Amino acid sequence: MFDVGFWELVLIAVVALVVIGPERLPRVARIAGLWLGRARRTLASVKEEIDRELKAQELKEILEKQARSNPLESIIEEPAVPPRPVADKSRPEPPAGEGEPGRRNGNDRDG
Repeated sequence: MFDVGFWELVLIAVVALVVIGPERLPRVARIAGLWLGRARRTLASVKEEIDRELKAQELKEILEKQARSNPLESIIEEPAVPPRPVADKSRPEPPAGEGEPGRRNGNDRDG
């Protein structure tokens, strides 16, 4: 932003030495450094907050775009286990013990 070179800094230091004086210059330089540090931290926190807001806005736009292109019904996944077939109510179920594989009752005789 500012193009301050070595000679500009030397000129500022000489003017400060003449205006402020050699006794107060170290104290003024320290205070100026503290203020500069505070300004940098404030600027960094404002920049970080702006970046966070931009990312939040970008995420919101992405979610809105996705909601328009893929409705909620298509986003929901199918169940991992297929559903069991519904029993046919027109056929009566066999009584317990009959028709079960691996079980023999008195009616099942192999000749």
